[in-house]
Amino acid sequence: QVQLVESGGGLVQAGGSLRLSCAVSGRTFSAYTMGWFRQAPGKEREFVAVINWSGDNTYYANSVKSRFTISRGSAENTVYLHMNSLKPEDTALYYCAQSKYSSGRPVHEYEYDLWGQGTQVTVNS
Repeated sequence: QVQLVESGGGLVQAGGSLRLSCAVSGRTFSAYTMGWFRQAPGKEREFVAVINWSGDNTYYANSVKSRFTISRGSAENTVYLHMNSLKPEDTALYYCAQSKYSSGRPVHEYEYDLWGQGTQVTVNS
């Protein structure tokens, strides 16, 4: 059974940092593009960042560019989201997802077929 399990969320002050992790099991991790999405209360789920299968191509939403970094550790079947300079508007439930594709820049939910349960990030002002 394929599983994506996120961890690392929590409560942080504005300007602080967090690192989210997503552990993938049950499916060939290295063959697929991985992404992070988030959903704030009362809002639609939105794209945050994506990384291709080899880890050398990344893409970010404008709202997080230069503050967040996505990376992957192939040996550990894990993808990370390093979040710096956090703002209250970053407060959301963060989801890890695995794309149907191994390349490209999938930024829409329908381009992903596997999702984790989410980890909550709360940023206080």
